Amino acid sequence: MKIALINENSQAAKNGIIHDALTSVVEPLGHEVHNYGMYSADDAAQLTYPMVGILTGILINSGAADFVISGCGTGSGSMLAANAMPGVFCGLIIDPTDAFLFAQINDGNAVAMPYAKGFGWAAELNLQDCYRKLFEGESGVGYPKERAAIMAKNRTVLADLKKASCHDMLSVLKNVDQDLLKSAIAGEKFADLFYANSQDEEISSYLRGL
Repeated sequence: MKIALINENSQAAKNGIIHDALTSVVEPLGHEVHNYGMYSADDAAQLTYPMVGILTGILINSGAADFVISGCGTGSGSMLAANAMPGVFCGLIIDPTDAFLFAQINDGNAVAMPYAKGFGWAAELNLQDCYRKLFEGESGVGYPKERAAIMAKNRTVLADLKKASCHDMLSVLKNVDQDLLKSAIAGEKFADLFYANSQDEEISSYLRGL
């Protein structure tokens, strides 16, 4: 699985902590981590949480990433922005129980985490425990098990609602503010990471054209 890491500018200084916690858990499980930044508060490309949402949509819909780990001060902004994108199902994850239940019940493809609120002593241990609950087992199994069938049905209903209420990603890219979009993909490693992994030539071609 290709797991993308994105965090917005207010929490850019914590990228290293987040990246280390994530890789320490998922790389032994055989997953790849692609760090899209921000990498430091001084980065030339400054990602706001709406840009995190756009970037999450690009990565998921192009197939450049299978799962996105995002976040901001509270996690709520990144979650809302991500869920505005077609094909993205993003949960707000604060503790390992959230992570376990989101994986088992919702089986989404992105999470948003708070990197300021409640980010205190041993925060990196909480991150590691959350990532374990997200990735070490099979997702979508259901909890409690006796409700697994109805949970799977509801996920299908939600996916159908999303398709009915959202444009396709290429239409989104063409219709959003183009300066905002350019800023969202301006990270120093975006081109190297994205174009090598994207599986959607239409999305790739449009972004190259910017």
